[in-house]
Amino acid sequence: MLQIARLSPKLLGEAAELVANFLRSQQNPDGGFRNRSGDSDLYYTVFGIEGLIALDQKIAAGLVAAYLEPFRNGEQLDLVHLGCLIRCWANIERGPLPLNADTIAAAIEQHHTRDGGYNTALMEEEGTAYGCFVAMAAYQDLRRELPDPDGVLRCLRRMRAEDGGYANQPDLPFGLTPSSAAVATLYRHLGEEAPAELPEWMLSRCHAEGGFYATPVAPIPDLLSTATALHALAGMKASIAAVQEPCLDFIDTLWTNKGGFYGNWTEDTLDCEYNYYGLLALGHLSLPS
Repeated sequence: MLQIARLSPKLLGEAAELVANFLRSQQNPDGGFRNRSGDSDLYYTVFGIEGLIALDQKIAAGLVAAYLEPFRNGEQLDLVHLGCLIRCWANIERGPLPLNADTIAAAIEQHHTRDGGYNTALMEEEGTAYGCFVAMAAYQDLRRELPDPDGVLRCLRRMRAEDGGYANQPDLPFGLTPSSAAVATLYRHLGEEAPAELPEWMLSRCHAEGGFYATPVAPIPDLLSTATALHALAGMKASIAAVQEPCLDFIDTLWTNKGGFYGNWTEDTLDCEYNYYGLLALGHLSLPS
């Protein structure tokens, strides 16, 4: 994702500096990046760091490290924030990560479910698409192989919804765009072919005026669904020519000269997460269709 987000300045032009300034403004004195309450948060710190990297900006690595060090090996963190801790260190450290990989791998495996997948919650019988995605990313950042890739694939196949997309859990009537994008990306990394009809299913979730809906009943499209759908379609080598211009128009409607992107048409708060999704979407849309 980061490699594609690096292409976003092609479309941003001079506005890239506005985005960089906004991201820098989101870093607190303790080194972490702000959540929507203004507190430093590992989750938002990932997006703050990677947004700046995508824009080829210098990272205050020492300041970020000072924020990360008290978390040690993430003993008190849930799976999502544990994955964020690993990703933050991986972004600022070129050498070995200052983490005990065995301890962290053991913590991840506590989320390994009986059906072969991973769940962000503990003590669950079934995995989720998001849990599998977080676990795989964490192992990649630890530079370790996923222990049970076949189990993860078995789990993901069960997420196929009745309408042909993928939900976050089994046995649901319709798929979700972010979950389907996560499954398509996981399939690609694990050597599984996505169903041939999945690109068409995903393209059908695009609003006539641009942007992708999260669900069939969502009233408006959103930036997270748009960025992840475009990323998944690129991974499946599907053409986005039919939606390229409308999606550019959609993203333009979310832009503010404060240097950020709103998450959808009803949002009035900016944050690092949606700024990163804006960069990811623009990176894909900058490529020739």
